[in-house]
Amino acid sequence: MTEIRSPFLDTIFLLRKNECITLFSDLQEISPEEESEAADYFEAEFEKERLEFLSGQLPCDRPSAVWAAKVLYHSAQLHMIRTDTEKKIKNLIPAFTGVRNVSSLLSADLSLRFLPQVLVALSTTDPDDPLVKILEDILTEFHYSAVGYDLDLQRVNWEEELKDRTYRKLYLERIVQEKDGKLAEIPLINSLLKAEFGMHKDAFWKELK
Repeated sequence: MTEIRSPFLDTIFLLRKNECITLFSDLQEISPEEESEAADYFEAEFEKERLEFLSGQLPCDRPSAVWAAKVLYHSAQLHMIRTDTEKKIKNLIPAFTGVRNVSSLLSADLSLRFLPQVLVALSTTDPDDPLVKILEDILTEFHYSAVGYDLDLQRVNWEEELKDRTYRKLYLERIVQEKDGKLAEIPLINSLLKAEFGMHKDAFWKELK
């Protein structure tokens, strides 16, 4: 049997490699050494993805990547472990305190893209679980990671949100990938998508109106 050297690191590595989560019997504190190793890992993963979106201007926001990984890890574990955790949830799932910019959004997305799956599991178990609201608030701020998950984004200024060319391209690609019809109906996004598709719209998304 493979020895678990770090529940936090092993969970994150396994999730990003195989898209599955290991649940443990108790919650353990994440050490500074684990956070540092996670930051190195996410920086390497960010560089791999950065090559795909062809932008040399975006550095990995290491603190944002680690914060998001801790949110994901603790959220997944809290699905099963809730003994004496109610008073600790705010410490286990802290609010984002960094600067919200393209680098932090894409760095956090390395983990937060998996959070909607955890939310679905939590909501199925208990729709009134207070953790659901906490995580939805996080995803409302980091909604690029929640494309395909139904959130209330009426307050988003889409012109401001999508002003960065690289982020706009990635956001539109994820909407198409997830076939998120609700987001695609937003006038600005709808026009951007149609401009990208041109005469080949039906080949990419026939149902898009």
